[in-house]
Amino acid sequence: MIAQIEPTELASALKSGRTLALLDVREPWEVQQAVIAGSINMPMQSVPQSLEAIRKLQSDAELVVICHHGARSMYVAQFLQHQGFDDLINLRGGIDAWSRQVDPTVPIY
Repeated sequence: MIAQIEPTELASALKSGRTLALLDVREPWEVQQAVIAGSINMPMQSVPQSLEAIRKLQSDAELVVICHHGARSMYVAQFLQHQGFDDLINLRGGIDAWSRQVDPTVPIY
């Protein structure tokens, strides 16, 4: 089972200093539209070739996977789980929910 985190919970966790790596699996054009500060963009199709880089991210932090509405990120988290990753977290509602609930300065697209 993949854990999910609400945008407001993620904001609180980031403010508290919790060590989190934010993996944004959206396309580069989407990241140009809206981004959560500190996230690392790795488009969904590049994830299978980037497993070692993702392991390094997760070795130092909890991994939160982000997309537009939460579906692609959940798919990526499930893929990573099948590749042996654990302690994965999906941002429920994606960056759209982040914009609506946490940071209205992040554009909705």
